Amino acid sequence: MQHALGPLLARIRSCTACAGLPLGPNPIIQAGEDARILIVGQAPGRITHAKGRPFDDPSGNRLRDWLGVDRDTFYHPARFNIIPMGFCFPGTGQGGDLPPRPECAPLWRKPLMEALPEIEMTILLGQYAQDWHLGKAKGSLSTRVENWRDTFPHLVPLPHPSPRNMAWFKARPWFEAEVIPALRAEVKRLLARD
Repeated sequence: MQHALGPLLARIRSCTACAGLPLGPNPIIQAGEDARILIVGQAPGRITHAKGRPFDDPSGNRLRDWLGVDRDTFYHPARFNIIPMGFCFPGTGQGGDLPPRPECAPLWRKPLMEALPEIEMTILLGQYAQDWHLGKAKGSLSTRVENWRDTFPHLVPLPHPSPRNMAWFKARPWFEAEVIPALRAEVKRLLARD
């Protein structure tokens, strides 16, 4: 299957469908055909755009802590696929980063999922990832996370690990008490099979 994934990743990394972005196109993705875990975020932020590496920022530090993994494990494409809804930094608006560009997911998600047959767990970070994978009818982000057991371990709805969400985390102590231990245990189980 690697023969199919390699050319697809090359096409994605050279994509210019969003050529009018403030910082220009810079598709950021990590994918490996053997990885059993898929992390779906929103879109790269300004720091990620500059570094060219997904979640190489404070949000990534919190995410790796939630998963119970170190940086080397996290950035190994045979362990984790990191495929946001939009591959390029969409720009900044009044309330933070803009939503992922609408062109990206319809253009690339289906061929990517077909090229990644080993995925057993998909971690959905934030509203845009959850809307795509769970459907908008499944309620608010908070409701989806509260009902995490309904789709666990195949689909795991989580809030975005951004420092901007500290109030959300503090208001829901059950999240770190219940969801994170279950998430870590499942990640550990999947990684132990490699």
